[in-house]
Amino acid sequence: MDTAAIDRFEAGRGRLASLAYRLLGSAADAEDAVQDAFLRWQAADRDHIEVPEAWLTKVVTHLCLDRLRSAQARHERAAGDWLPEPLLEGDPMLGPAETVEQRESVSLAVLTLMERLSPVERAAYVLREAFTYPHAEIAGILDITESASQQHVHRARRRVAAERRGGDPADPATARKVVEEFLAAATSGRTERLVELLTADAVAVSDGAGLARRLLRYRTPERIASLVRAGFTPSAAKRRMAGGNPTMHLTLLNGSPAVVAVVEGRVVGAVAFDVAGGKVASMCGIAAAHRLGRLNEEWQRYEPGAPIASAW
Repeated sequence: MDTAAIDRFEAGRGRLASLAYRLLGSAADAEDAVQDAFLRWQAADRDHIEVPEAWLTKVVTHLCLDRLRSAQARHERAAGDWLPEPLLEGDPMLGPAETVEQRESVSLAVLTLMERLSPVERAAYVLREAFTYPHAEIAGILDITESASQQHVHRARRRVAAERRGGDPADPATARKVVEEFLAAATSGRTERLVELLTADAVAVSDGAGLARRLLRYRTPERIASLVRAGFTPSAAKRRMAGGNPTMHLTLLNGSPAVVAVVEGRVVGAVAFDVAGGKVASMCGIAAAHRLGRLNEEWQRYEPGAPIASAW
């Protein structure tokens, strides 16, 4: 390829990666999909491509749909072993975040809920909510009718809204304040206060540091509060598993307040919070190394504030 063709692709790489990440929930898979798109761009008859951005968007979307429909992906998701890969604030793969819809579409809570959608519903929802494509263009990208695009987006919105815990999500400032109160209660051992700060239908999900065969799910405020309190209780076993004594940092993952545990500059775990109605509606705990690769890369360039806790 000539330099102009390469430059044209690279100019859109960030947007394509953000699209692929929202569709796949994995930074590594998103990078692979974009690289596959580059190979197709390289082999294409580019003189006959009228709108390169539209052509590349369609190619990446269909590459992601193929991955979502693959036997391996269906098995992993059906087996309950799937969680989104968290991204640190400022990561360019998060993509557009100007509107509430764009920010919500990349939150760990919504990425997890989108697992309930069919691949085409997920693609239509992402193209509409995150990238504000009109239905006519979505129809062209997905090779469906405009009416079908409208139906897919409507069903996706309805299903995501129905599964949201605690009602409408809180604004960023309120969410951070609630999480700070929640963490203060956790570190001081005030279990009753933890229960008060959880919605009645709260749920916590964890990958069990990659040691459990299936995702671990906890329901009821009392059960979750007990789990959180135990998580902040020091123990030699936890230190051995983490490889040292971690510091806990409050930051943003996928636009939501989160706690990141770090040992000697290495991220060993993270918990992201979804806040609604002034309370914690859901928690997502991730500690499996294969889900923390991108987060670790970005953490090396990140300047965290003072830790909220410096020892277990």
